[in-house]
Amino acid sequence: PEVINGRTHKATVVDLSPWVEYEFRVVASNSVGIGEPSRPSALLKTKAAVPVVAPTNISGGGGSRSELVITWEPVSEELQNGEGFGYVVMFRPLGSTTWTKAVVASVESSKYVYRNESITPLSPFEVKVGVYNNEGEGTLSSISIIYSGEDEPQMAPAGASALSVSAAAVEVSWLPIPWNRHTGRVLGYEVRGW
Repeated sequence: PEVINGRTHKATVVDLSPWVEYEFRVVASNSVGIGEPSRPSALLKTKAAVPVVAPTNISGGGGSRSELVITWEPVSEELQNGEGFGYVVMFRPLGSTTWTKAVVASVESSKYVYRNESITPLSPFEVKVGVYNNEGEGTLSSISIIYSGEDEPQMAPAGASALSVSAAAVEVSWLPIPWNRHTGRVLGYEVRGW
C-alpha cells in the first residue's frame, strides 16, 4: 500500500486475491532511509468469493462412436477463490437453442465425456466450460466448436490387387476409401493374407 504518515498505526490493504493466505510486515521510513522490517504477522486467509477466471484451451473431439469428448486446461488453485471448486460443462448441437449442463466436481478434472446413442458421428457441438465453488457459479468460457467421435469405416477398400515382386514378397495395392462426412478420415489400412 501507499506510504502512511508517522501518526497512523493502522492501514487497510486492498486488491488482495480471495481465499489466499497472506502475511504482512511493516517498515518505518524517514528522510534518511528505510529501517528493518517487523517480524511477519500471523498467516491470514482472505474470505472466499465466486471464481472469476474461466478455464482456457477448450477443445476435445475424438473418442468413440456416440461420444462427445470435451477437454480444458484446469484453473490453478490460486484462482479457485474458495472451497468446493468444480467445473460446469455446457454443450448443445450446433444450431440448437437448448443447452445440456453437466457438473464436474473434481478440482483436478480436465475432461468430460458425454455418451449418448443418439449422437451422430462427427456432429458439431457448441461447448463452453465454466467454474463454481461454494460461493456460487462463476465465469463461462467463450463458445468452442467440438465434433463428436467418428464411426468406423462403413465400406471396404475396392480394387485390391496383388503382384508378385520376388520369391518372398508380394506388392498389394487398393483404391483408397473416400472421406465420408459421417465416418471421417481413414487413419490406416490392415492387409491380411492367407
